[in-house]
Amino acid sequence: MAPKGHKPCSEISSNGLQRGFEQLTLCSFYSTKPICRSYRRRVSKRLKASNKPILDEAQFQRALSQLLPRFTAEELANVMAQQDDPLVCLELFNWASQQPRFKHDASTYHIAVKKLGAAEMYEEMDDVVNQVLAISHMGTEALFNTIIYFFTEARKLTRAINIYKHMKNSRNLACRPSIRTYNTLFAAFLSRGNNSYINHVYMDTVRGLFRQMVNDGIEPDIFSLNSMVKGYVLSLHVNDALRIFHQMGVVYNCVPNSFTYDYLIHGLCAQGRTNNAIELCNQMKSKSFIPSAKSYNSLVNALALSGDVEEAIKYLWEMIEQRRPVDTITYRTVLDEVCRSGRFEDAMKLLKQFQEKDLVDGHLYRRLLHVLEDDFGHSTDNSKFRFTIKSDPCFWMQISTTGSGFQKGSSQPA
Repeated sequence: MAPKGHKPCSEISSNGLQRGFEQLTLCSFYSTKPICRSYRRRVSKRLKASNKPILDEAQFQRALSQLLPRFTAEELANVMAQQDDPLVCLELFNWASQQPRFKHDASTYHIAVKKLGAAEMYEEMDDVVNQVLAISHMGTEALFNTIIYFFTEARKLTRAINIYKHMKNSRNLACRPSIRTYNTLFAAFLSRGNNSYINHVYMDTVRGLFRQMVNDGIEPDIFSLNSMVKGYVLSLHVNDALRIFHQMGVVYNCVPNSFTYDYLIHGLCAQGRTNNAIELCNQMKSKSFIPSAKSYNSLVNALALSGDVEEAIKYLWEMIEQRRPVDTITYRTVLDEVCRSGRFEDAMKLLKQFQEKDLVDGHLYRRLLHVLEDDFGHSTDNSKFRFTIKSDPCFWMQISTTGSGFQKGSSQPA
């Protein structure tokens, strides 16, 4: 019998853990300092381990029963492809690796990578990829392209570039990078939103990949060229984007499409080059392309901010006729610039027209009305500025992210 006041070790440890957890919780609740990164990583790792899926043993045995005693790699690939559970697919792959006189081929590796990548089991997929890289003659272009794709989905861009270098240095010509490989990498590096600094950093890599692709004799397609145009626009190198545009159909066997024009119009408007933007917009319409909401919103805002209010209103009505959604920023910028030019009554009539044509609902109408009255309704100084957005790059970031249109009366994208 334990002495009085003595508690079992298990009780002490459990109470100690409980007290420690309560203290940590209280500390994190009342502390003004953020939790350190290493602690967040440990918690995330434990959470992932606790939520790790469990192998369905019965389903695994059913899958095994479909294999003949001396099965081939093709038969294993077919059985793996039929499995919906990626864990069963991985277990089949590992079980087959231990069988005598059996060797995986590109098809089994490909199925395993597809199943694990689609399930976001990137650590397990990485193990399979390491097995592929350990065999010098193993792999196909399709297999390596799938590996690159899922590494970019996991934002493991360095790993994806290493796979690309492995393909490039491979002695097997069937494994060399193709246009699909480069387009996958372009899409990954240019999918970091509208942060111009990040796009500027990644654009050096994209430019190097594009140059390498051309030097290897691979003809760029429209996706590759549009990726270059988009990258140059997002990194604020609009003249370089125009150079690629003028080379289309001359140096490269591709003609610009609507996406090419949309990227360029937005980039030119962001730099205040409205004349060039209008020229491209007219050229775009002459080829039966309709500018996107992003292009129209950018053009209307740029024209209004440059003082060409009538032209801005003209493109605004054209935008509405083409059924392109107008965002809240565009409405507010146009009305604000009309008032600033000393035409408060015209701005009120324009706002009334928006309401009568059911372009804005009651909530948005009241918001715009209150802004106009607060800013200009009781002021005689027509040069009053409420915004300083004409030279603010953050404004154009908002236009870019809201170019898909807003719901009426909402400040959130549709």
